[in-house]
Amino acid sequence: MQAEPNLSSVGAAPETQRVLRRFTASAEDAGRRLDLYLASRLPDLSRTRIQELIAEGRVRVGERLARRAQRVMAGDIVDIEVLPRPPLRAAPEEIPLDVLYEDEDVIVVNKPAGMVVHAGAGATRGTLVNALLHHFGTLSTVGDKLRPGIVHRLDRGTSGAIVVARNDFAHRALAEQFRLREVTKTYIALLQGRVARDSGTIERPISRDPQRRTRMTARLGHGRAAQTNWRVLLRLGDFTLVEAEPRTGRTHQIRAHFAAAGHPLVGDTLYGASRQVRLGRATPKLFGRVFLHAACLRFTHPRTGMTIEARAPLDSGLREYLNEFAQAAGIEARRVDAALRRYL
Repeated sequence: MQAEPNLSSVGAAPETQRVLRRFTASAEDAGRRLDLYLASRLPDLSRTRIQELIAEGRVRVGERLARRAQRVMAGDIVDIEVLPRPPLRAAPEEIPLDVLYEDEDVIVVNKPAGMVVHAGAGATRGTLVNALLHHFGTLSTVGDKLRPGIVHRLDRGTSGAIVVARNDFAHRALAEQFRLREVTKTYIALLQGRVARDSGTIERPISRDPQRRTRMTARLGHGRAAQTNWRVLLRLGDFTLVEAEPRTGRTHQIRAHFAAAGHPLVGDTLYGASRQVRLGRATPKLFGRVFLHAACLRFTHPRTGMTIEARAPLDSGLREYLNEFAQAAGIEARRVDAALRRYL
């Protein structure tokens, strides 16, 4: 590998500075993906940022614009225009919202799967915050500028109830309830495998997985204390529908806990779930998301002291998927509805 000196620098202020870097790939680099190659040469840039620069047309191999999955060859001359990521900001966007509850202090919405809660690396538009700003205008300012109103979060792939603060008074009061574990969160999850017991509690500490940094693990015996209570709603052949209440709020808690117990959530390939699900003798079915839904949220209203319980009905996609499982297992659809009567 041979690195050339900086070829140009434009702009006086650091935040607007653009620097062109040139690298020549060696025989040892041949066959490496371009984004990985550049990440090894530019340790100050994240791989995500390098991929963004490739997508923006800031990287050339020879005279041609580069592609992210492109592989370098020995002798390739790679030019990359390095510039800071534009500052993120939360801006209103006209995006539909399913509002479960609202007053002058708090809002509870049913977040769809696939929606990011707030802007971050790789997600600047289409977030829940963008939608909230359009529908409600101002939100609390206790958090940072990218997360107005956000007291807690749901993963991108998780649907369901999430509470938002409209002012700083409500934000601080709700945050204290979460800190004291006074908020009750109930999730519906579909697990791989037939769970023998009808209910139970998983108490395993959760920590970052040392092998795969994008996931958590409850298999190491150390980390932050975590507790999840659960009970079976319905057994569907080799799968089990459960109601889960995390008493702590660790990242990926439900997913990591059930994976460690040998029952990963359907669709959760990050935690070991099968990529294809076979329903009896039916053709293997792909599921495009993790089967996890925040079905119910119960908290104390920060101003009135009244108990607020907001329930988020399962979306049609989850219900249809469950009905397919029931049909394959020879279970009547009405039994599925009976098991989910609180959440339909």
